[in-house]
Amino acid sequence: MVVNAADFIASLDGAAPAPGLTAPLVGLWWAAKGDWDEAHRIVQDDTSRDAAWVHAYLHRVEGDLGNAGYWYRQAGKPAAKDSLEAEWERIAVTLLGSTT
Repeated sequence: MVVNAADFIASLDGAAPAPGLTAPLVGLWWAAKGDWDEAHRIVQDDTSRDAAWVHAYLHRVEGDLGNAGYWYRQAGKPAAKDSLEAEWERIAVTLLGSTT
């Protein structure tokens, strides 16, 4: 069971995301595993702002900054300017609601 960011990061050693995660967190999990297509499939079917944020991140990873900008606006978030790793961690911590 994932209850904080440390648990979420530790779960990346597994073959599948932990049960009970929201779609945006599942998408973020697959992104960290290097499966952009699976991550994108999951978040594009979710209409939440959290999913839009992960969707924006994914298009930033892809290098499609115009599309990423659209999704940042849908999420109500400013376009990220820091490293992809820092943004991934910020999204995870925010969606999990904890820093430990």
